[in-house]
Amino acid sequence: MMSRPLRIAYPGAWYHVMNRGRRSESIFSDTQDYGHFIDLLIETSELWNVHIAAYCLMNNHYHILLQTPEGNISRCMRHLNSIYTQKYNRRHGHDGPLFRGRYKSILVSDDNHLLQLVRYIHKNPVKAGIVENIQKYPWSSYRGYLSFAKKWNWLFKEHIFEMITPKKQGRIKAFIAFMKEDDSSEVTLLFSKKNLPSLFGPGSFISQIKEKYYLNKNKYEVPESKCLAPTPDVIIDAVCKYYNVDVKDLLISRRGVFNKPRNVAIYLLRQIRGDDLNSIKKEFKINAYSTVSSIVQKISRFTKTDGKLGKEVRILKEEIIKGQM
Repeated sequence: MMSRPLRIAYPGAWYHVMNRGRRSESIFSDTQDYGHFIDLLIETSELWNVHIAAYCLMNNHYHILLQTPEGNISRCMRHLNSIYTQKYNRRHGHDGPLFRGRYKSILVSDDNHLLQLVRYIHKNPVKAGIVENIQKYPWSSYRGYLSFAKKWNWLFKEHIFEMITPKKQGRIKAFIAFMKEDDSSEVTLLFSKKNLPSLFGPGSFISQIKEKYYLNKNKYEVPESKCLAPTPDVIIDAVCKYYNVDVKDLLISRRGVFNKPRNVAIYLLRQIRGDDLNSIKKEFKINAYSTVSSIVQKISRFTKTDGKLGKEVRILKEEIIKGQM
């Protein structure tokens, strides 16, 4: 059996990520599916601290350009693909895999090559003959680059704007002009290949990455961050100590009652360790996956709107991670 290609991960890495439906079947059957995926993409960016700079959802595949400040691409993509598959299958009465495989990622240098991919990703619907005007396509991040609306605040576009022009004024106009340019020969060559390479950048970038991660694979390969993460007991004990409660109190669930220590513990298990919903469900004797997912999303939102809770979660996370060092 062939081994999986080395998944290079380090803090600050940029990736062009793609995935297709198995047998090239649809992964978005209607507008609600597209909306669910975008909502989940926003959730993933917040939960795993991932910067989404561009995306385009097509009928049977997607493109995402993202940066991982914490070097956690495997965990965030596992979350995105697995949760969306569950939602899609439940909604359409299907079961089994939705995607062709895990996902394909290309490590990208943080320079003009990044900009080339922003243009390539957004132009997909035009090249496919779906629309003539990119702005008419609703399932990409292109409109987000033209908008000042708060709903687009999650999109990591400032970095891209700054690469196009250093001037604050006229950025949108400069972006539109940039998007009207033809794809570079490098991008055209990249996506003309049957087997896409794992790296995209100048020769110096490719040589540096190959030397560090390929030629010395055993020495430099980045382990799954979960292997270095604290055990569930460490996280649970820290939460109990912080809130001065017993472990048994974390198992108490009453309808309409917000058990803060329990919900915070569930959130931290998901965020720090990347535990799957099934593991957390069993740990806390919860009946449904959806309940776990709902708790994680709720605490994630509350940390941004409730200053007191946000501070508590931040302190707990810092103490737990510090205890592992």
